[in-house]
Amino acid sequence: MNKPKNDGSDIDHAKRNKHDNPAQSTKQHNPRLAARKRNGNSAVPEMPEISGGHTASKSLFWKDDKVENNAADPVQLSGQVGTLYRGDIVSSSYRPHFQAYYYKQWTNYEMAYHHHPSTEIMYMISGSCRIELQIERASVYQQKCSPAEKSWIQSESVYLHKGQFIVIDASVPHRLIVPPDSTCRMLNIEFGLVSSSSDSSLLHDMIHEEKELSALLLEPKDYYVLSDPEEVYYTLKSLVLELDQQRPSPMLGDLLFAQLLVRIARLYAETQLSSLPQSESYVRRSIQFMHQNYDRSIRMDQIAAAVNVHPGYLHRIFKKHMQITPTAYLNDLRMDKAMMLLSQTDIPIPEIADYVGIASRQYFHLLFKKHTGATPADYRNQSDRFVRDYASSDD
Repeated sequence: MNKPKNDGSDIDHAKRNKHDNPAQSTKQHNPRLAARKRNGNSAVPEMPEISGGHTASKSLFWKDDKVENNAADPVQLSGQVGTLYRGDIVSSSYRPHFQAYYYKQWTNYEMAYHHHPSTEIMYMISGSCRIELQIERASVYQQKCSPAEKSWIQSESVYLHKGQFIVIDASVPHRLIVPPDSTCRMLNIEFGLVSSSSDSSLLHDMIHEEKELSALLLEPKDYYVLSDPEEVYYTLKSLVLELDQQRPSPMLGDLLFAQLLVRIARLYAETQLSSLPQSESYVRRSIQFMHQNYDRSIRMDQIAAAVNVHPGYLHRIFKKHMQITPTAYLNDLRMDKAMMLLSQTDIPIPEIADYVGIASRQYFHLLFKKHTGATPADYRNQSDRFVRDYASSDD
């Protein structure tokens, strides 16, 4: 992002390349649409709803670019790509390349429009601000339009509050506005991707393992806004602190970057629950509640209360969607956890019932034998397990 002029505050720490462009007019060349046209398609699909009621277009895959002096064609930066939305993101191996990372406090400030060849995450630590973006759209009536009518600029505004963050794709023109008598503090990071020298990379492996991450990266978006339960913030802080080390570890940096993307992808997937049919949303939320509370003695009415529906209604829609009742699902979940504890730990069998939220040991034995066909003791004896030795050693 561009450095402010006389705003009365300093950047706490910043390491960045000189790559920001001057303010861009809405009539100037936009590298995103130019790349789409080179791919033979400049139409933009209908915009999907995202968190907070904002919208984002589905951009086509394009290569990273850097515009010098508003040149007509973007120039690729020595193998680096600024966008995460690569057509070969699943099949190829990439590593992160960090252009900038810094804390910044802004007071009564209005930034000029700018864009840069890197993806940017702006995390609001305190206060609030407005982010304005210029999104280039393409007419769906390409054959009937004159060249001047085939694309148009749409201005969109996003309000960020404490605990929220925005992810902006590379080369999307944007600016920051902090209202008069207002202050905001944020953590920013700008990054791109570079080809990995090995056949596989940590990011490549995580994309194949985490379905939420692959889904996020295969659905291009100009930007999106999410509210964070602080999981993203802690990971983002850890990444920036590692990058600030005198001798940062590339492996740890890759690990934290992959963890950051996974947390963002999972959070994004959770926000999509609101776009599901209401009954399916209730079922998913009730399943999440059971997975987070199976170790407690929870009842059907407590599960229903957690998702704000009547117990009878939840029982009916749960069985319709899952072909099993909520009680049966919870019992299966508890028995699966009990099997894991019996086979992988040396926790005494009488205590395992309490670990999975069943008060009666006799009822636990009954459920377990019905679920596995064996008693807890027989199941443990048949399992190869790692036994922890808590006894002190004289060696």
